[in-house]
Amino acid sequence: MKALPERGRIGIFNRSYYEEVVVVRVHRELLDRQKVPRALLETKSLWKDRCKDIRNVESYLSRNGTLIRKFFLHVSRKEQERRFRERLERPEKNWKFSSADLKERQYWRQYHDAYEDMIRRTATPEAPWYVVPADHKWFTRVVVAAAIVDGLAGLDLEYPRISKAQSKAIARATRLLGRGRDMQP
Repeated sequence: MKALPERGRIGIFNRSYYEEVVVVRVHRELLDRQKVPRALLETKSLWKDRCKDIRNVESYLSRNGTLIRKFFLHVSRKEQERRFRERLERPEKNWKFSSADLKERQYWRQYHDAYEDMIRRTATPEAPWYVVPADHKWFTRVVVAAAIVDGLAGLDLEYPRISKAQSKAIARATRLLGRGRDMQP
């Protein structure tokens, strides 16, 4: 909540609170370190409840004028491997390599299941998910840009209105510039 942009601003979050229902779900040991009351950890509805909390936060934001668009960029297992190999084989891409990525790849199925459940439980009309095939970056960018443009078009945006004082200052500046002066009084 601290990182939300102020009204009239755009913010982009990379994963944010969704990590709590994906990564923490795949790596239960992370949950144990969060000092969550044991009674909550032992319920069968832990993930369902966390997703409900996410929906509630997004509903609150939406009711208060925040437009929410969520994108899941789905890279196939084959494409992910190709990108990893490219990071290893091309020196200019070595900086992108992380052995942690290879370790996490071992959990592909668990991540897939966690993402699928998270998307199903947190998609709402006011905060929809866009599941975007991401094997081809150009296509991914087109789909994401189109969804953003569509969202912005629905906001009925307009330029800010200026005050009478600002209008007078603009008229004065226009007169000064019209005389070819360097805006000196």
